[in-house]
Amino acid sequence: MAFQKNMVDEQHSEGTFVHVPNPHLEKMKSDILYHFALGTGTHDFPALFGDVKFVCVGGSPSRMKAFITYMAEELGIGGPGSDYPNICAGTDRYAMYKAGPVLSVSHGMGIPSIAIMLHELIKLLYHSKCSNVTIFRIGTSGGIGLPPGSVVITKQSVDAMFKPQFEQIILGKSVFRNTNLNEKLAEDLMECAKELDQFNTVIGNTMCTLDFYEGQARLDGAICSYTEKDKLQYLQEAYKAGVRNIEMESSVFAAMCNLSGLSGAVVCVTLLNRLEGDQITTPHDILKEYQTRPQKLVGHLIKKYLGKQ
Repeated sequence: MAFQKNMVDEQHSEGTFVHVPNPHLEKMKSDILYHFALGTGTHDFPALFGDVKFVCVGGSPSRMKAFITYMAEELGIGGPGSDYPNICAGTDRYAMYKAGPVLSVSHGMGIPSIAIMLHELIKLLYHSKCSNVTIFRIGTSGGIGLPPGSVVITKQSVDAMFKPQFEQIILGKSVFRNTNLNEKLAEDLMECAKELDQFNTVIGNTMCTLDFYEGQARLDGAICSYTEKDKLQYLQEAYKAGVRNIEMESSVFAAMCNLSGLSGAVVCVTLLNRLEGDQITTPHDILKEYQTRPQKLVGHLIKKYLGKQ
């Protein structure tokens, strides 16, 4: 399966390599990826990660370990009960696991946390001379106008004003970056959802916010200055703008994929319909099953791309 290029990349005879648009890196004798507890002076990146073709990132370490265990089983890597150690065991910031061509990394919660992780992840892929890499963010979200348990494949990430952009403050000035995601990859994921036929799946816009409470028009935070009517009007406007779910990482994820030439997708399950409430009341065992849905969909696509379906 051919991978569609995004915005900027470098062409090599072996394929499309990850692009790092930072000329200062060339002047560095070694590069310390501090939050991963890895470095080019202490680790052989091409030997450790050079075969990576798929990266999946998500909020919690436990979820990402569950994903790599699932993928190893699906791809026939290792044996029953095989363990996959945390490559970033030297730090408690992020966790990283690997099985064959698949890398699984936690990113914490919110734009700042995932942005730090992505800077170091992209440099890791660059130093490892990885080519033709596809990256996915899997996670949970609040749905808008969808039943709980629905999976949303993000078409484009929009901000809290429904604009498809990510604002980065650099040297005291606002820089706006594109948040479109790979259309072909989204279509391939939707085709996989039809093949699985296990849960409701849609392609829609994802609103990325800077906050879980007021930023998402919740009524149940410690502070709230608006009415329930105000909240519903805002969420209905979001729905009219094509927004089908809300989370806190997709905008910077999309922007950084575009800048580094990575083919990226965001796949999140909805835990509730925000038009009907703010608090998650679904029983834990059902929520746990919901959280496996994005990994099943992404796993199906990875197997398909590797010709193992």
